[in-house]
Amino acid sequence: MKKLVNSPSLVVREMLEGIARTAPHVGVLGDENVLVRKGLPAPPQRSVAVISGGGSGHEPAHGGYVGQGMLSAAVCGEVFTSPPTDAVLAAIRASAGPNGALLIVKNYTGDRLNFGLAAELARSVGIPVEIVIVADDVSLRGRTERHQRRGIAGTVLVHKIAGAAAARGDALAQVAAIARSVAENLGTMGVALDGCTLPGAEQAGFRLAENEIELGMGIHGEKGVERTVPLPARELAETLLANIIDELALKSGERVALLVNGLGATPEMELAIIMRDAFESLNRRGIAVERAWTGTFLSALDMPGCSISLLRLDDARIALLDADTEARAWPGVGTLNLQIRVEPADGGSSLLADDGAPQVPGGSEVWEPRLKPAFDAVAHALLQNEALFTDLDTRAGDGDLGASMSRAAHAILAVPQGALVTPHGALAALGAALRRAIAGSSGPFYATALLRASRTLAAHAEPGARDWAAAMRSAAAAITELGGAKPGDRTMLDALAPAVDAFENGLNAGQPVGEAWAAAVLAAGQGAHNTAHMTPRAGRASYLGERAKGSPDGGAVVVACWLKALQPYIGAA
Repeated sequence: MKKLVNSPSLVVREMLEGIARTAPHVGVLGDENVLVRKGLPAPPQRSVAVISGGGSGHEPAHGGYVGQGMLSAAVCGEVFTSPPTDAVLAAIRASAGPNGALLIVKNYTGDRLNFGLAAELARSVGIPVEIVIVADDVSLRGRTERHQRRGIAGTVLVHKIAGAAAARGDALAQVAAIARSVAENLGTMGVALDGCTLPGAEQAGFRLAENEIELGMGIHGEKGVERTVPLPARELAETLLANIIDELALKSGERVALLVNGLGATPEMELAIIMRDAFESLNRRGIAVERAWTGTFLSALDMPGCSISLLRLDDARIALLDADTEARAWPGVGTLNLQIRVEPADGGSSLLADDGAPQVPGGSEVWEPRLKPAFDAVAHALLQNEALFTDLDTRAGDGDLGASMSRAAHAILAVPQGALVTPHGALAALGAALRRAIAGSSGPFYATALLRASRTLAAHAEPGARDWAAAMRSAAAAITELGGAKPGDRTMLDALAPAVDAFENGLNAGQPVGEAWAAAVLAAGQGAHNTAHMTPRAGRASYLGERAKGSPDGGAVVVACWLKALQPYIGAA
């Protein structure tokens, strides 16, 4: 398995040195794999030290939370392995004074043993030490008692609150009591979409099939409570929350902090969707989300998946969550945006109608029954070929062409019939619809082309074939001006330009309109085919150069597709 490492045996040490290099308030403690706060006062003046840690591979935990207002030190074992007792003891000696140290330990046997022994050794030399065990995983609540459950991502909230309590000068017993109270009012449940791979391993420790997810997965790849089929984000968030809410016995009217945590390979896009759905679920239940954070806080190497944590809040806990910290991985105060929708400014009277389409005067009843079926045929052709467009774009681009054309098709089908009473009005409405529906480059290209063609037809109440040909010519020119491409650059123009030429040449030769259009369709298809042998000189495919050869340009194939879809409606009446 490909990893950006030098040697699997050195990953932890080299990682810690990299973290410290960009965190001036943090240092690596001698030869131990410990990150510790720099610049601590002399031992008699030190507040309670808050120390945590465990196996590495959970970054940014635990080293990312070292700093004033959070952790005094983080003890980092090998990947997914508890740190040795001596490393924990070294962290206590380096950061604690007479006021003592609080050890925050996730509920794993190795961590409990090594942190526990280190605490005894520290006490034996006169350093007061308290231990708080975090067992926030609710997934196995029907099978095990609370004290036997795992500690997972909610531990980060314990770090934050305990660190803030220590920073304001609370005594060790008080800091420990606050941390224990937080741990008792905290619940987390996660889901894995696949396994994770340790440095040096050839493959992931386990794999989930394409039609499987693991509910309740642990942060080291431990099995969860249920293997099931993938669920939409909304249902998944609901499932995780239902278990947490039931465990904490949360009622309507209570306040919570919400933490949506990525497990290492989950895009921010997906985490944001989970946050959206979790917030809405809690809101429907009457549970007030007072603070919320989304991101990767405690990962499992490169595992795809997430966890949701809820912490019951009161004013005291909110104040500690809001307190300042210099820990580099803490994202700051998790203030909620309760009003996320901003209404657009009133455009007043303009060229745009309420639906965003240009207003067009006049019209007749003849054009709508002619244009509507033709537009619908184009839309259906785009939908039928979505997979082809995606495949072609994946080979030379970012793979979004199929989805863009699907959105275009639905936008075409939704163009109101009232906008189709004049040819130029229909093209303007279609351009406005595609402008809103299609992201990326296709939207601006098609919208600009259609608006230019609309202006070309505006002088003709009943445009003929030559007027339509002129509109097509102006559309192609608009695309050239906007994108800078020309025929031969392996773009949509390599299908559109020869089609325009063929249509005009056919009309000039006296061919019936239907025959001239058939020639245009043939020319477009041949032009699209020829792009397979062209080196791209414009667009994203140009980054690939010669490697893009071998398959036709997706944009050109789309043009050939909709031109052919129009063929039964050209010159038929």
